[in-house]
Amino acid sequence: MNKRFLSRFAVLALILALGLLLGGGLSGRAQAFLGLFNGPAKVSPKNGEVRLPLKDLADGKARHYVYASGKTEIPFFVVQSADGVARAAFDACDVCYPARKGYSQDGAYMICNNCGQRFHVSRINEIKGGCNPAPLTRRVDGSELVIRTADLDTGAAYFQGPAAP
Repeated sequence: MNKRFLSRFAVLALILALGLLLGGGLSGRAQAFLGLFNGPAKVSPKNGEVRLPLKDLADGKARHYVYASGKTEIPFFVVQSADGVARAAFDACDVCYPARKGYSQDGAYMICNNCGQRFHVSRINEIKGGCNPAPLTRRVDGSELVIRTADLDTGAAYFQGPAAP
């Protein structure tokens, strides 16, 4: 191959990559693979509670967090649906949890990264069981979403032991 072809190919690849990144065309898993996502933020509970600012959820984008309960890390996510309700769920479901792949977001839907099922964010905390995101009890206190560590601890079984292949 000649240098001219390689130069044009490199420019085209760069334009395509930038278009995907800026246009939101890459899934959460692809972004993670490319190193564009640093993983869930670690939370530090105080007085047995995790408090998250509601203003951070106003854009409707899911925020992923991890809570350390002893030796078990418990991942969860929070998202505000279009109706203004702040929702929370473990990053697992009753069916696919052994794979430990969690969920990614595509607009108003959370997608199981293991089986590909899609769940509208307005269904989180409303429907449980099957491949629905496992609901996480939460409450609003003023301008904060509050999740008790005791409620987070109830999800530890989803994340203990080795992940299934």
